[in-house]
Amino acid sequence: MCLAIPAKVKEINGSLAKVEVYGNIREVGTRLVPDVAVGDWVLIHAGFALEKINEERAQETMRILEEMADSLNEEEAGA
Repeated sequence: MCLAIPAKVKEINGSLAKVEVYGNIREVGTRLVPDVAVGDWVLIHAGFALEKINEERAQETMRILEEMADSLNEEEAGA
């Protein structure tokens, strides 16, 4: 199973973009979303922006990922 993470586009330079993921800046390829602009939200996986999404979907996805991480941490603490 693959997991794509929401990221906010901070800067674009040709077919590369700097995106913010949980406070970290990463560089990703944007050839799959050529109409991406600074301020857009994208789903990223394996160094590539896969698609643009709206902020509501990005926030909901991050909330779910945080709940999953919290649940795993609770399981490990109880083990």
